[in-house]
Amino acid sequence: MTDDIKRWLAKDGKIFLDEVGIKERDILLDFGCGEGHYTIPSAKLVGEKGRVYALDEDGEVLDELMKIAKLESLENIEPIKTSGELKIPMEDESVNVVLLYDVLHYMDERRKIIDDVYRVMKPGGLLSVYPKHHSSDRPLRGLANLTLKDIIKEIEEAGFGFEKKYFKRLVHDDNYDMGYILNFRKGRHNGSF
Repeated sequence: MTDDIKRWLAKDGKIFLDEVGIKERDILLDFGCGEGHYTIPSAKLVGEKGRVYALDEDGEVLDELMKIAKLESLENIEPIKTSGELKIPMEDESVNVVLLYDVLHYMDERRKIIDDVYRVMKPGGLLSVYPKHHSSDRPLRGLANLTLKDIIKEIEEAGFGFEKKYFKRLVHDDNYDMGYILNFRKGRHNGSF
């Protein structure tokens, strides 16, 4: 574990997620959670009365994440291993926050996933997106030809209202980086690019 990740998991990640809008008692889905760089601080922030679902298709990564959770005495994380299907194995309207951080560029059928995020999210819920690898930020795969405005439009077309754009210091892979965070609300449009 790098020094950046240690610092992020100990303090900075919780501060970052608080500023993005994660609150105590939230029921949160970290979609494509990987090593848990956002799962662990989310679990600390939502507290004992909140819940974090850590969804990933890599079982080994989820096992490592749960080892860290145990070391941190976090009992509010539930791992969900998927087979890579375009359906989230959760009930309708079961979460009030979804993180899509550094995963959109992997998705060939983003709209199907965004529609399913809409399905599992409670009305007024927060969708927070870190669209790494868009056209002006190390373009890669599915986002290489999309601008932030294109990404916002795509998510709005699924019924989410754009709320706010942040440019913040955050973790990408195992190091600090600067990146855009896009926040949306289910069923409301009240922000501007």
